[in-house]
Amino acid sequence: MSLRLGKNIALISAAALVLAACSKDQEFVETSPAPEQEPVVTDTTNNDGGRPDTVNTAELTAEQLLSAGTFDAFEEFSGADRVLFAYDSSELSSTARGILAKQAEWLNRNRSVRIRIEGHCDERGTREYNLALGDRRATAVKNYLVALGVPATRMDTISYGKERPVVPGDFAKNRRGEVKFR
Repeated sequence: MSLRLGKNIALISAAALVLAACSKDQEFVETSPAPEQEPVVTDTTNNDGGRPDTVNTAELTAEQLLSAGTFDAFEEFSGADRVLFAYDSSELSSTARGILAKQAEWLNRNRSVRIRIEGHCDERGTREYNLALGDRRATAVKNYLVALGVPATRMDTISYGKERPVVPGDFAKNRRGEVKFR
């Protein structure tokens, strides 16, 4: 739909330019206010099914964000691409469940999008323990999204344990389940 909207805006803009160029009444062109337009979506088509790569999400409404099949729109609509966990836990907090509910709403609207859920831990503990904990965190996120109607076949999980801290030394930010597009 955003591609169609972009084409319509482009056609209207081109027609307005042609009319303005043909007009002999330059004072009218200079003093008339510009017509209000809907936000323009930047559409750079990629090679994986024609989904747009980038969207100017700053000016989109919630309904437009819900329909735009890009990671930026996903993140803007849901408020985050990750949820955080308590120390040594794979239980979802109420904040995490709220974020995941928004992610599920977006994913259920954009059915062609497939995701990978990454489980991460802070730097404490053994490598093996953290890989297992990261797996439980990724699985908890996936199971919650499945409970909210997102098909499990559209999601993969992986655990990175403590190997990929987002902020080295900031334990709270590193204990996360993070969504990436595949």
